[in-house]
Amino acid sequence: MTLTLKNTRFVAKAILSEGQRPRELSRTMPPHPLSYMELPYDPEYTLYNSRLTPEKLDTATDDEMYWAVRTNVIFRHTGELPIEISGPDAEKLLNKVFTRNISKLKPGRCSYQFACYHDGGMITDGVLLRLEQNKFWMAQADGDLFSWYKAHAEDLDVKITDPNVWISQVQGPRSLDLLKEVIDNPLPEPFRYFDCAEMSIANQTCWISRSGFTNELGWEIYLLPDTDIAAIGNHIMEVGKKFDILLTGTPVFRARRIEAGLLNAGSDFGENTTPFEAGLGNFVEFDDRNFIGRKALEASDKKCRTWGMRVNNGVAQLGKNILLDDKIVGHVCSSGYSPYQECGVCIVRMDDAVNGPGTKVKVKCVDGSLQDAELCRLPMYDEERLIPRGKLIDIPTKPISSK
Repeated sequence: MTLTLKNTRFVAKAILSEGQRPRELSRTMPPHPLSYMELPYDPEYTLYNSRLTPEKLDTATDDEMYWAVRTNVIFRHTGELPIEISGPDAEKLLNKVFTRNISKLKPGRCSYQFACYHDGGMITDGVLLRLEQNKFWMAQADGDLFSWYKAHAEDLDVKITDPNVWISQVQGPRSLDLLKEVIDNPLPEPFRYFDCAEMSIANQTCWISRSGFTNELGWEIYLLPDTDIAAIGNHIMEVGKKFDILLTGTPVFRARRIEAGLLNAGSDFGENTTPFEAGLGNFVEFDDRNFIGRKALEASDKKCRTWGMRVNNGVAQLGKNILLDDKIVGHVCSSGYSPYQECGVCIVRMDDAVNGPGTKVKVKCVDGSLQDAELCRLPMYDEERLIPRGKLIDIPTKPISSK
């Protein structure tokens, strides 16, 4: 659901007005507590986990946002939804729900996780934080895992709650330099990729994880209730001025996360997609756990059908628009334009696993034309994901063809 510009601005401003908070609107589509930063920039919002998140901002063009996250630093307020799972049986429940073993995850570490239905279809994914031995936050993508936890928690000593935590992301090659300047105390050592730790910004407690949705260097901040969240946000923006920090919306992630092969729940996979079809088979662990969906996944086809695709002279139209010998052979799941690669980029799911990287096809584009395209592996570059780990300092200043 994308709200119109006029209605969106009205709703966001109304919900943010203290003392005049529309009860129903604030319950069904609450804005991020730092949304006031976005209101001067003609925002358009979409619903994500029943939260308002900025689909568009006029702080910059889509291409300018792309280059900002690749070369500098950006600030974005997301609709991710952290759910808290705590208690003596928290680990037991999560090992039942997720396909990866939770027992190996130590406090202060994060883990990419997803849940499946009994038939092996995927529900949604996210980043799991282990705050303490028996306390976790699952920062999920769009979808309903809360009910799934509750449905499978019978006879377990576990609490499932919404901690009313909000997430913002700071991403880009200069993001860790900014983090060092905004926190009140020295950065923990080490603070590795997918570490998480409690920190203080503007004398306000928060949690920060070395993660993000760009495959660039970056961190996410978990904003807690009963703290001065505005003080944190304002301090980040104030210190960020000397870094030329850019406030962004969804377009900053679109092409970059496609290039990186970071899948979006609901578009790149869903209830009719198995992890193997989605190219996520490495995150299914057939160990001694009897996790939900295991039997179906053991019997399923293990071939990948999800790939990247580069499009010459166009941006692919979403849907069943991939053709080979005039026959439809695949589905465009996500699509955008990469200023770095100077071509359209996609995540696609093919009908037949025989069509993989190197397959040349035709694709219908948003302008109605039919263009040449070629399937490729994901990620499209930085195959070892060294950039978000801080092990590859590769800051492009111009398109790859100009190198």
